[in-house]
Amino acid sequence: MREIAFIKQNKEKWIELEGLIQVQDNRNPDELAQAYIRLLNDLSYSQTYYPKSKTTEYLNSLVAQIYRKIYKTKRLERNRLAKFFLDEVPELVYCYRKELVFAFALFLFFTFVGAVSAAYDDRFVRVIMGDEYVNQTLENIKNGDPMAVYKSAGSVDMFMGITFNNIWVAMRAYMYGITAGVLTFMVSMSNGIMLGSFQYFCYEQGVFQESLRALWLHGAMEIFSIVIASMCGFVLGNAWLFPGTYSRKHSFVIGARDSAKILVSVLPFFVIAGSIEGFVTRYSNTMPLWLNIFIITTTLSVMCFYYLIYPFAKQKKDIYAKLPALQTTEV
Repeated sequence: MREIAFIKQNKEKWIELEGLIQVQDNRNPDELAQAYIRLLNDLSYSQTYYPKSKTTEYLNSLVAQIYRKIYKTKRLERNRLAKFFLDEVPELVYCYRKELVFAFALFLFFTFVGAVSAAYDDRFVRVIMGDEYVNQTLENIKNGDPMAVYKSAGSVDMFMGITFNNIWVAMRAYMYGITAGVLTFMVSMSNGIMLGSFQYFCYEQGVFQESLRALWLHGAMEIFSIVIASMCGFVLGNAWLFPGTYSRKHSFVIGARDSAKILVSVLPFFVIAGSIEGFVTRYSNTMPLWLNIFIITTTLSVMCFYYLIYPFAKQKKDIYAKLPALQTTEV
């Protein structure tokens, strides 16, 4: 069947399902389940014959939305908090995977730009980091303790200050999405350039290894979380710019709700990162190297698994492993 004929044959059914999804009150779970299975049959057919088409993308999005609707009508035995972190957030991350990829690509690009700029312009680091910070770091290097900045305040004060500052940066990256993502873009650019230029500065001063051991103890979780917050801002901006089949207002409400949930998921990671920076990073160059590497790889692995691996593995399991009817349905 040609794609245009496939669309004409099923268009009215899909529009009806969109209406079913938008209804706010709880519907009969059996009705939703039947609609879900019918839609999965269409998705399976579209993935087989039109794998890279807009039709397949549309059906995949519709399947994800009705799946979440079904879960809202069920009586869940699982703890609400566990459901939020193990079901809702991973499903949303998967739905907005394009924004996720864009946020990471953007941050990595500007990190590279920051490093290259610092390599070709001696004044660049001072422009980005400020003369006071650079001079203090040079003094610390001269005194044999290049990362002494992490010992400049008490552990509790540093933990509180860093944690609230990081959460505020994340909130700005998210809220700036209302500017169609322009200011979110600027936040991502600023943080990426700052990281790249600082790391090159440390390399140039011969303390690159010390900076890695200190910065990435807390930075693996902290920087990753800020990128996720930027992703939330881009989700909000896209919902406003590209409403699709929804009204612009309705699309914005959906985008704001979904991105806010993803943003909430990073708050515990900011607390953990702040705890590490306040209580552990000050010992980065005196602790055993194996412990340093263990903390960095563990925190980075947790973030990568939760936001980059688990959502995709869960989606595959939900659609294919839990629905054996798909394997026997003839299309």
